[in-house]
Amino acid sequence: MSQPTVILIAGPTASGKSALALAAACALSGTIVNADSMQVYRDLRIITARPTPEEEASVPHRLYGHVDAAENYSVGRWLADVKPMLDAIRREGRVPILVGGTGLYFKALTQGLSAVPPIPADIRDRIRARLEAEGPVTLHAELLARDPSSAVRPGDRTRIARALEVLEATGRPITDWHRDGLPPLIDPAHAVKIFLAPERDELRRRIDRRFDAMLAAGALAEVRALWARALDPLLPAMKAHGVPWLIRHLKGEITLAEAAQGGKNDTRRYTKRQFTWARHQLPDWTWMAPSGALEAILRAFGR
Repeated sequence: MSQPTVILIAGPTASGKSALALAAACALSGTIVNADSMQVYRDLRIITARPTPEEEASVPHRLYGHVDAAENYSVGRWLADVKPMLDAIRREGRVPILVGGTGLYFKALTQGLSAVPPIPADIRDRIRARLEAEGPVTLHAELLARDPSSAVRPGDRTRIARALEVLEATGRPITDWHRDGLPPLIDPAHAVKIFLAPERDELRRRIDRRFDAMLAAGALAEVRALWARALDPLLPAMKAHGVPWLIRHLKGEITLAEAAQGGKNDTRRYTKRQFTWARHQLPDWTWMAPSGALEAILRAFGR
């Protein structure tokens, strides 16, 4: 690969992504761009472990805390926000460094985003019920009859259901919608793509230490201010790791220690899903321990 033009840093929660991005930005005149769906919310600086004001002042940071917690932010909106940022960073002659734990953002960035419209709940429920009752083989045969171009494997229950949902809801094959979707904004061939993968026991220790540090830094007061807004509990910001547990504590339902443990446990379970998702959805990324990641990035840039 020729010298890359962009750095992409993904990985599970508490793996050290922000520290790596900051070190790379200092070494390569980089601008850090947020690719984490929770760190976009201005109400959640502490509980989402956003970069500190001092870190943000040391190198340029973009798309952190620019969304109100009352909004339901989406990957499509992130793509719309990030495109002008990338254009501006390149005009400035700086290296874009996109960092975060939201794998779907990186997949959309490098592979594009489907234009499939929302599927009505009744159609989704009906297809899922049929999948359970009739089995994937029957529904796969129906899918091939209605959409001969489908490349879905016979045993892939999720993709079979999704393809039939789209056909039912729109009358068009899902491949048509994918073709008409948003194109990728970054050529992955010109990117350093790193997935930070600490050893699992170390990651658990990092999660525990980070949650304790967030509490010491004022996370409970931050969540109290968010709770006082009486927002819809189904909003993404209200479901950030630790927020529901700390709200339960503020309501007097559980102790602070119980809330902290609940938040830590949720985060651990989420990191397992992050590993699994990345393994299947980001297959061409380089997995590495945090200790060797900066050296690998600098080497790719000839440093």
